[in-house]
Amino acid sequence: MRSAFVFEGGGMELTLRPGRPEDAEECGRICFEAFHAVATEHGFPSDFTGVEEGVGVCSALLSHPGFYAVVAEADGRIVGSNFLDERSAIAGVGPITVDPAVQNGRIGRALMLDVMQRAREREFIGTRLLQSGYHNRSLSLYAKLGFDARDTLAAMQGTPLGEEVAGFAVRAATDEDAEACNALCRRVHGHDRRGELGDAIGQKTARVVEREGRITGYTTGVAFFGHSVGETNEDLQALIAAAEQFGGPGFLVPIRNVELFRWCLERGLRVVQLMTLMSVGFYQEPSGSWMPSILY
Repeated sequence: MRSAFVFEGGGMELTLRPGRPEDAEECGRICFEAFHAVATEHGFPSDFTGVEEGVGVCSALLSHPGFYAVVAEADGRIVGSNFLDERSAIAGVGPITVDPAVQNGRIGRALMLDVMQRAREREFIGTRLLQSGYHNRSLSLYAKLGFDARDTLAAMQGTPLGEEVAGFAVRAATDEDAEACNALCRRVHGHDRRGELGDAIGQKTARVVEREGRITGYTTGVAFFGHSVGETNEDLQALIAAAEQFGGPGFLVPIRNVELFRWCLERGLRVVQLMTLMSVGFYQEPSGSWMPSILY
């Protein structure tokens, strides 16, 4: 894959190419600076604490075989990147970032069109992303590209609760739990997320909750990059209550789930920002309790 695009009025040629592990430092710098600039402009905290965190995330994604990466170059230098999570039946977009020095030159659109074309070529049944609620330009771009808004999420952060929910036992997930977790995800969402779950079990971040001797919920991490699925709100409450930390800017709670959202607020957790879940292709209204990752 190589393609070219000419900036409107700028006269610079944009080239898209596959991302490589050696791009991590520059992509990570741009990732931090882009998120920091947009968040600061709107009066919100950045999703990344510093350049090192941006580099760490980009390094992990660029070296992971389950992610597709595209890098944008202008005049021989990297000016942006985008990623596509290809680990499960649904493809997840992001993070997409453009160097603040050259934003609003349609680079983001080119990076989005590239990963959407990739998803079509790989025949994913759907593609999803999460968008920062305060960023009107990205919301407008994704809507024009065909993404439908599906839900509003609150990123929740605060002191770990250190609680237990009576009758619900939380423990580390094992390989033997994978099929039960995947079956639960299929019942709730109409598809599973076996690739992400497998990674989380291997990284020892996945947890399951059991009730009456059977698995009724799981999480790949109560965190920004983790998703959770449960039969009931009590299953997710048990997982949240047992979490030792809430990684990144926080975990994502659908605010339409007023019971779960209010339960978090009553325990002193705060809303950091609102986000919009958007999708193209297959989408089934969830039939249980759930929390998405920043990817979807």
